Amino acid sequence: MASEDNFGLLLGETARIWRNRLDQRLRPLGLSQAKWQLLVQLHLAEDDLTQIELSSRLGIEGPTLVRLLDRMEEDGWVERRLSSSDRRAKTVHGTAKARAIMRDIRQIAGRLRAELLSGLSPQDLAVASAVLKQIKQRAEQNTDEH
Repeated sequence: MASEDNFGLLLGETARIWRNRLDQRLRPLGLSQAKWQLLVQLHLAEDDLTQIELSSRLGIEGPTLVRLLDRMEEDGWVERRLSSSDRRAKTVHGTAKARAIMRDIRQIAGRLRAELLSGLSPQDLAVASAVLKQIKQRAEQNTDEH
C-alpha cells in the first residue's frame, strides 16, 4: 500500500491519540475533552464566537453544544450573551474561571507537545507544519464537488 493511502488514517489516528493523552492529563482539573476543547476554542478566537460558529469549530451539532454550554454555564466556565450584531444570535464567552484555567491547560499541553515532538528536528517540524497547512487549506476549500 502506498504511503499516501495511509496518510489520512495516520493523520486521524495521531490527532486522536494526541487528544486522548491531553485529555488524560487534563482530567484531574475537572475537564472533559468536550469542555477543554470548547475553552481552547474560546481562548483562540480573535472575535466573539456565536454558538453556531463554536459548534462548527468543535465539529458538533447545535443541540449537543447547547447541552454542553448549559452544563458549563452552570459550573461557571462560560456565559452566553446576546450578539451585538445579530439579536437572534448568542455569543459565548469564557469567565474568569475559564481564563484562569487556560494557564494550566497551556502548561500541560506544552509539556505533552514537547514530549511528543522531542527528537524531531526544527526543519522536519517546519516541513510537517507546512504540509499540514496545505492539506487543511485544500480541505477547507474543497466542497462536496466529487
